[in-house]
Amino acid sequence: MSGTAGTTETSTTTGTSTTTPPERGSVAEPAERGGLRIDRSVLRRIAEHAADAEPDCVRVRRRVAGLGMGDHGATARVAGPDKQLRIRLDLALRYPAPISVAVGSIRERVRTDLERLADCRVSSVDVTVTTLVPHPRAPRVE
Repeated sequence: MSGTAGTTETSTTTGTSTTTPPERGSVAEPAERGGLRIDRSVLRRIAEHAADAEPDCVRVRRRVAGLGMGDHGATARVAGPDKQLRIRLDLALRYPAPISVAVGSIRERVRTDLERLADCRVSSVDVTVTTLVPHPRAPRVE
């Protein structure tokens, strides 16, 4: 009885045993999916982006031989294995910002972003503050 409310149809298969392929959307075991290698330049960019995202970290003008060459934010260097990364950051901070608080916040953001995005563990984040940039003053109208 097809199409009648309240009835169910059943069917059975006998005789052969078949293996069913994995359902669409199911995930294979990690060992069966292959490997993943994240290039160090990607890890470096994640660290730089995380530092630049902090409000007290500022971009500064880049100068080569006295010529303005645009601006840049934090610069990172990455060393060590993925489970014990050592990060070195050079950056400029807004002045007057509490330097120790700003650096602590930057360290934590870099550490959590690398763990969240690349599944890397960070053993240390060394920060060198290269410049203090004053808040821009609003133009005075007299």
